[in-house]
Amino acid sequence: MSAAQKVLTRLNRMQRGVPFPIDSFYGLGSETSVQKAFSRLVKEGVVTRVSKGFYARPKPLPSLPSIKTTASASEVARAWAKKHGYKLVSQGLESAYRLGFQTQAPMKTVFWSNGPTREFKIGNQVVEVRHIAERKLRWENKPEGALLRGLLVTPPQSVEVSDLKRAVQRLSLNASEVKMISRKLGSLPQLGEWKSKLQQLEQAT
Repeated sequence: MSAAQKVLTRLNRMQRGVPFPIDSFYGLGSETSVQKAFSRLVKEGVVTRVSKGFYARPKPLPSLPSIKTTASASEVARAWAKKHGYKLVSQGLESAYRLGFQTQAPMKTVFWSNGPTREFKIGNQVVEVRHIAERKLRWENKPEGALLRGLLVTPPQSVEVSDLKRAVQRLSLNASEVKMISRKLGSLPQLGEWKSKLQQLEQAT
């Protein structure tokens, strides 16, 4: 079986609309033969190049099957981070909005990462990945990570303990989890101004 046939066989087993790096196919033949196969498949509409080195199988819209979409800019950013082993989390403003600390959603999708700063564009979608200090990426996608990032961008004087209670309810945390996370966050130097309110949250739980 030729490299081109192997590429097509693997592609046919892959989920539509999910981005992947082309170099994950390099084991099927020489790098040149795989790149040539992808170039031909892009022209045939079998796959779409969504970013440098990343592709996706087009996915028909359920309501309009004749219209096909590819991966979103956020999905491509996540695939890029996964490939390189970078941490990738929603920025603090997004966390603050989701937790109810702010009423206005961020105008632009921004991720914080320990990888390099860059942008991903898919059609009209623009996603920014912003390099940031490692200490702000702790606990990645865990509830305490979301709280950490939300608190980092929110002035303590603008949030009451009752607001913190509602935030942990949004995260579906039980009483023991709230106590543990309150202590965790309260011990961090970068949240020193929040220590008093975090202690009140722990005591009120």
